[in-house]
Amino acid sequence: MDPRHAETAAALFARSDEGGLPRDLGVTSRSLFSFHGLYMHLVESGPDLPSRLEGVRDRPDYAELNNALARYITPYDPETWRGPRDAMAHRFYQWPPAGS
Repeated sequence: MDPRHAETAAALFARSDEGGLPRDLGVTSRSLFSFHGLYMHLVESGPDLPSRLEGVRDRPDYAELNNALARYITPYDPETWRGPRDAMAHRFYQWPPAGS
């Protein structure tokens, strides 16, 4: 993502987050980051987010957001991109502080 498009991407997500899509996906929090041209999207949700994403791909609000973002954000590896699942990071370490 070109960092100049960060505000536009944030506005697109903000508009979408006002609707029912995040709730239907079980999203509890969303954070967007940029780092040297990379776009990172941290979504906190229930454990079934990947399967829920598959279930909303045909929804008009999902398609509208996805199409709008495509003008500003390109897949990290366009050769293998089929959908959001292809860009999901896999946590390999987490440290919860004592008492949490």
